[in-house]
Amino acid sequence: MAATVNGSRGSHDPVGDGPLAGVRVVELAGIGPGPFAAMLLADLGADVVRIDRPGGAGLAIDPAYDLTNRNKRSVLVDLKADGGAQQVLDLVERADVLIEGYRPGVAERLGVGPEECHARNPKLVYGRMTGWGQEGPLAQRAGHDIAYIAITGTLGMIGKPDEPPTVPANLVGDYAGGSLYLVIGVLAALQHARTPGGTGQVVDAAIVDGAAHLATMIHGMMAAGGWQDRRGANLLDGGCPFYGNYETADGQYMAVGALEQQFYNEFIELLGIKDDVPARKDFARWGELRTAVADRFRTRTRAEWTAVFEGSDACVAPVLSLREAPAHPHLAARGTFTEHGGITQPAPAPRFSATPGSVRRPPARPGADTDEVARDWDVAGIRKQEGDR
Repeated sequence: MAATVNGSRGSHDPVGDGPLAGVRVVELAGIGPGPFAAMLLADLGADVVRIDRPGGAGLAIDPAYDLTNRNKRSVLVDLKADGGAQQVLDLVERADVLIEGYRPGVAERLGVGPEECHARNPKLVYGRMTGWGQEGPLAQRAGHDIAYIAITGTLGMIGKPDEPPTVPANLVGDYAGGSLYLVIGVLAALQHARTPGGTGQVVDAAIVDGAAHLATMIHGMMAAGGWQDRRGANLLDGGCPFYGNYETADGQYMAVGALEQQFYNEFIELLGIKDDVPARKDFARWGELRTAVADRFRTRTRAEWTAVFEGSDACVAPVLSLREAPAHPHLAARGTFTEHGGITQPAPAPRFSATPGSVRRPPARPGADTDEVARDWDVAGIRKQEGDR
């Protein structure tokens, strides 16, 4: 079962007990990697105020289920209306971090670009989240995760050699190459801003940069001749018969990662093919080895193979679905998933021994927290006006 989060301050308290408690973040509403980065900061205790625009951010999801807006508060500001930019700048003056994901130049045209923000708050860390970056030939082009990882070579690495590249959802680009690099950059810049003589600065987090950076080790291996520049032909991309996924008798899959010799020895012994396969370093016979492994896995169900490998160092695991994952004994024991507001969801990560993060609030509803934020941040100008919803 998923763990239940019980905060000592109450489920709707904006103040977290995590390592970022006391850090104030302004998030200009968007979709994808920006909101996820702000969620991560909020999970770790930051007070994140999301500036939602009238009419929403364009993501076709019920706000009650948009988990990337958990632990945040929301105010409605129309940046295109008279006084809209001033309302945001009033919040910026009291913030440590701002996150925006507009195309280059849009924030400047709206009056909330780095120059205007730093004029009000020289210590502000101004985090910019884009796919192509703030400059370059494609900077003004529209795009999505798949295009960003395509030009970096990352997408071309994933999948079988005789099939189109496999799309890894939007995890590799938006979230790994985008959100996580933005958070790293923001925290590094915040550390600098808080040192003697330190100042605020702009963090340009481009998904193309982050996605390329993720493949640093692979580029090194390729330069050394240990990685072929084609998918499905290498140790870690499915080309190796003892590092991949195999179908079971019930149409499910087992994941095998028996790379080291001692783990491989245990793997083929438990699989029951120890005396029937060629040596693992006999590369010319890898096809034969792969066939033997695949044929053997198809003789039992996923549950049966899970039981066979349980407790071993063979580096074999069942491939679970999103709905199955929270019930896995290891994840349940660690509380990797949590339940809050009736929704099972990943718990905050990583973990801290002295200042743990938590899920304190459900996804923020657009504009629902305007008066509360106005009071807590002492910004009377954003209070709901007569006729506001």
